[in-house]
Amino acid sequence: MTTLTATDARREFFDIISGAAKSHKIYRISHRKGATVLMSEEDYESLIESLELLSIPGFRASMKKSVRQMKKGETFSFEEVLYATH
Repeated sequence: MTTLTATDARREFFDIISGAAKSHKIYRISHRKGATVLMSEEDYESLIESLELLSIPGFRASMKKSVRQMKKGETFSFEEVLYATH
């Protein structure tokens, strides 16, 4: 994360916006009244989606279990899933 003063951010405003949007850079802009963070809309939406998923009860444990199963090779092929008889 790049930290800038509000004065520097004002001077480099269009470059900062371009950097955030195209390169997914995150900027911390400090001011005597506080600080703010500038990031691309895509990164912001991704962050919100991650927070929403992590707020689902049991989601984190389920993901950890899935990763353990994957590492152990306890997976199904695409064909097994697609053509499974129920």
